[in-house]
Amino acid sequence: MLMHSPKKSVTTTDMESRHDSVLMQEVLEALDIQPNDTLVDATLGGAGHFAALLAALGEGGAIIGIDADGSAVERARAAYALDRRPERPVAHLVNDNFRNLARVLERLGIGQVDKMLFDLGWSGYQISAPRGFSFQNDEPLLMTYGEGGETAADIVNSSTEEELADIIFTYGEERFARSIARAIVAVRSKGRILTTGALVAAVRAGTPRQYHERKIHPATKTFQALRIAVNDEIGAIREGLAAALSALAPGGRLAVISFHSIEDRIVKGILRDAAHTGLGTMNPKKPIVPTRAEIVANRRSRSAKLRVFERAVAASAAGACAPANIFSYA
Repeated sequence: MLMHSPKKSVTTTDMESRHDSVLMQEVLEALDIQPNDTLVDATLGGAGHFAALLAALGEGGAIIGIDADGSAVERARAAYALDRRPERPVAHLVNDNFRNLARVLERLGIGQVDKMLFDLGWSGYQISAPRGFSFQNDEPLLMTYGEGGETAADIVNSSTEEELADIIFTYGEERFARSIARAIVAVRSKGRILTTGALVAAVRAGTPRQYHERKIHPATKTFQALRIAVNDEIGAIREGLAAALSALAPGGRLAVISFHSIEDRIVKGILRDAAHTGLGTMNPKKPIVPTRAEIVANRRSRSAKLRVFERAVAASAAGACAPANIFSYA
């Protein structure tokens, strides 16, 4: 059974966009996929991990691919079509947010999953799409997956100065959050901020000149903060991992790749709490990071951290009920 979104098709431009999946070999080794496993790729993105996970499965296996971006689902559909093995596994491709993992599995009639991957990074395709994720081009200030819903422009133009400062500091860990918020309010008083270029100009106005001369773009943390706020990424991570731990089969493995300290702290805390309840173990205890060779080949991988959780074959009584009690983050 192959489920996919009919909303978008893969374009030539889309296929030519560059995306290199990070920690590929490390993910495959950590998950130790068996041919008949039931596996979830909760973040299809560029479909690089999906294609590798698919290749590791056989006729008795099943792979569930999820992404809120319809274009990512189409990329996975194309990757599945290229696998012409007679023994290829069943694939379910779903256009949804991974925070709804429990509902997706219930709808598919799947009770337990052997292996799961969450890659919390944004693919090169998403960054190159003209939706305001990048400050490199002047684009509409959206930062959304599709049409509808609150946009970054809505937040920038309707939030109070204090609310903006809190968002930028909390989700971007930006030390100039207050002065950036003050500058945004000053700029929007003359006209709504509707493009990435206008927002970058406001950030520059709210930061000292020496801050503009670093290797990291001065708007990086502000854009990160707004993207997280628009898509409620922190809430989605909490809900998605809670559902993943609940559905993970005894002896199953969950791998999570994060790219910034806020995400990693949340992932670490959730997996550590699960381990403390006896549900399983973090193995290894420390995160797996890219090799120097990978960082040289793919600069985007430099901040990636892979954490792996292995569910106990026989969870303790406390651990058995933990997902319902400890991991309810809704």
